[in-house]
Amino acid sequence: MDRRRKEQMSRPDVDALAAALVSVSTVAEAKALMVDLCTIREIDDLAQRLEVARMLDEGDPYASVQKATGASSTTVSRVSKFLNGGSGGYRLVLDRMDGAR
Repeated sequence: MDRRRKEQMSRPDVDALAAALVSVSTVAEAKALMVDLCTIREIDDLAQRLEVARMLDEGDPYASVQKATGASSTTVSRVSKFLNGGSGGYRLVLDRMDGAR
């Protein structure tokens, strides 16, 4: 993680946001928080990135992922970069979601 990102992630308000995210316990609560916290566009973007990560994790080629999700090549590349070498957030969530199915 680069210095700027480390600094951002260590702020008290970011800690409070992370605590808020882990405090929800149902899909309905999570949706309510997202609606209050994010714009529709931000929710769409986050959902798209998670779907891109899921498809890449399943081995789908970049072109198929772009076509299926409408994501730009930049978004697909960025998600792939973090899926394969980020902080482990995508991996953690994808593994947990896969275990819940």
